[in-house]
Amino acid sequence: MRFRLLRQPNGPNKKQGPNPMITIGLALLPAAEFELKQATLMAAFTFTPHIGRLPTSSPSIPTSSSKRKLKFNSVTTTTTRVSLQASPPLLSDPFVIQLAETLEDSLPSSSSSSSFSSPFSLQKLRESSAETLLSTPWPSRRDEPFRFTDVSFIKQSQIHPISNPPQSSELSSIPVETQFANIVIVDGHFVHSISNLTELPNGVYVGSLNDLSSDSVGKRVSEFVDGKFVGDLFWSINGVGAPDLTVVYVPAGCKVENPIHLRYYSISGGEEGSKELAVSNPRVLVLVENGGEIEIFEEFLSGDGGGGRYYWANPVLEVVIGSGGKVKHSYIQNQSLDSAHIKWTSVQQESTSAYELVEISTGGKLSRHNVHIKQLGPETTTELSTLHLSVGNQTQDLHSSLVLDHPRAYSRQLHKCIVANPQGQAVFDGNVKVNRYAQQTDAGQLTRSLLLEPRATVNVKPNLQIIADDVKCSHGAAISDLEETQLFYFQARGIDLETARKALIFSFGAEVIERLPSASVRKRVENHIKDLLNPTLERS
Repeated sequence: MRFRLLRQPNGPNKKQGPNPMITIGLALLPAAEFELKQATLMAAFTFTPHIGRLPTSSPSIPTSSSKRKLKFNSVTTTTTRVSLQASPPLLSDPFVIQLAETLEDSLPSSSSSSSFSSPFSLQKLRESSAETLLSTPWPSRRDEPFRFTDVSFIKQSQIHPISNPPQSSELSSIPVETQFANIVIVDGHFVHSISNLTELPNGVYVGSLNDLSSDSVGKRVSEFVDGKFVGDLFWSINGVGAPDLTVVYVPAGCKVENPIHLRYYSISGGEEGSKELAVSNPRVLVLVENGGEIEIFEEFLSGDGGGGRYYWANPVLEVVIGSGGKVKHSYIQNQSLDSAHIKWTSVQQESTSAYELVEISTGGKLSRHNVHIKQLGPETTTELSTLHLSVGNQTQDLHSSLVLDHPRAYSRQLHKCIVANPQGQAVFDGNVKVNRYAQQTDAGQLTRSLLLEPRATVNVKPNLQIIADDVKCSHGAAISDLEETQLFYFQARGIDLETARKALIFSFGAEVIERLPSASVRKRVENHIKDLLNPTLERS
């Protein structure tokens, strides 16, 4: 489905009058809805609009034997021309539209035609995401959500989607996981041959949406794959470009004893100095019914062991937790230091449910995690613990949003970051919104940042919005280098300066690392953090 949005031309031969003409596109609106939109525009701008309909062409309708496509330039578009004291805004971004079309063309035939062969597909998600991209420009530093996060290097690269699943010969470098049941997703594609999904409880489904055979489970999954939730541009890009959906389904009352390990590998990408940026769009849905419990462990890795590959991972994770359900979520991001990693995590919590996130992010030239949590019932528990480490020319960014609409919620958020390079930076934008009916809420938020170099940068924006009047809420922020008094305390007891610095820096991050549920994962993360910090400590 290809759309086009128009703007009234205002070139050098057009005289700029006091009331320049702006064209606002309204795509495929029914007559009644169009009249409502028209009335809304008149009320909002308080002037008399001049309504005009542009020549249109009928959209092509695919037959059952044709490949279903999301065409961005053949949909009937109705426009409303209005006079306004402003310069004409650009309603669609040509770069975004071109990227969306490239992603659409890269989808495998099986993925694009699944809407005809399977009752469960991503077609609604793709259509709603494509429609959102029409009016969403590429973000810049002038946009408040990206004020401190520069994503221009992605736009300046030669982006090409990864269209085909990896070949068997390309999987030889991926180690076999035997400790946990695990899913392997390579360049956005679920790879069944090297995944280990044995010993799962009865009723639990872990696998591709295309392989889902249960009608009851498929219908439940379809309720949450309709594209109703709208994130930012990168959420919609994933919605258009995701080749498949990996589903983790836990039936009511089922407690999955062992963790599910989701291993994401990026093996395609440009070499050092190359402008080529391979993009992958993995998408996962975790659906836990009433009373169900599960622990998931996401790990993002570079297929070359963390070398200098240029690629862009754009994953999305959706988590839906029924009443009384519990989800423990560990997220480790250790991708190439030349890559872009922009992740979305969307969580819906029903009454008395619990969600716990522990995040360790150390990789990527640009790493951004958008976390959106929506409370759908009372007495929920939400705990977020994150540690970001920037040891090179890196940006580590966390944007979190917790919306509380029901009473007696309990939430805690701890965010820590260490910036150990003069060109490194960290960003934290945390929003907790306690709405009118969220009485007796207990919410706490704390962000602490450690800057180890004079020119290291951190931008923090803790935000607590309280509308309810019977709550217990707090938030705080602290930014500092290592304190001289702490170092002196160690030295006064015969401990040398280098050992003291190592102990203080590692203990700063250990508060988050210790919250990882698995002992083996904790040990692996501890060793990795020490390896990253050692060069910095030696320079100091």
